[in-house]
Amino acid sequence: LCAIIHYLVRGQLGWFGLTTACVVPGYAAQLLSILWFRADGHQPGCWLLVLHLLQLGLWKRDSCRYWDVLRMAAEMGGSARAGEVLTRLGDVCVLQLLEALLQTLPHLLLQAYIVLAVDPAGVIPGVSAVLSLLSLAWALVSYSHFTCLLKPGHLSLPAMAMLCLLLWRTGMLGTRVLALVLFARLYSFWVFAVAGVHWLLMSFWLVGQQTDIVAQPCRWRLFNCLVGAVYIFCYINVRPGPSKTRVSVFYAVSTRM
Repeated sequence: LCAIIHYLVRGQLGWFGLTTACVVPGYAAQLLSILWFRADGHQPGCWLLVLHLLQLGLWKRDSCRYWDVLRMAAEMGGSARAGEVLTRLGDVCVLQLLEALLQTLPHLLLQAYIVLAVDPAGVIPGVSAVLSLLSLAWALVSYSHFTCLLKPGHLSLPAMAMLCLLLWRTGMLGTRVLALVLFARLYSFWVFAVAGVHWLLMSFWLVGQQTDIVAQPCRWRLFNCLVGAVYIFCYINVRPGPSKTRVSVFYAVSTRM
């Protein structure tokens, strides 16, 4: 919001329009939040719809979800409701990750390009880019932590491990975004060709892995295409079992593209 107002006040209508456009994909996550509210038995009212239109729906949902998780964890005497608590936590992590990939990531790329190529002294674009990078990294760490909890016998990660994961995700995303922005600055629209080739390779690679998260053929293809686009920037494990080989292949391809 500060970045949008910044460009509007300075009369930079082009950057103002592009920054505003980065908000639009986030409404897909808002729509999913409303659908999940209905699935939980809550009928969305006018106030809830207004919050989602203002891009505050996930904040309300996440706060409610976290409150439910804390309340249920305090109330349960043993592990009888541990599965339900884990499900609630998973909803929060998935929504955060979806919002970060659809809205925060495009905003990060745009603000990083503006800082490096247009306005190196811009404080607000720089701060906005850094906060977006941290937000995206934390969403990935939260999702990784949740998938770790799903594995039998795995306990919650300690704080130091979470910090190491956050630093790793921040460093990887930061260098990847920096490389793409510098390439775009030097070669302009050719960056889309490079990203497109990488996206195709990753999508076909996912198809070859025969991921079974989505059963329907059409949705399965769409899922592989979407995750393939995410793989331009970072790796997300979508298959159970050891992932050392898959991570090695991903980094081998990413370092060359």
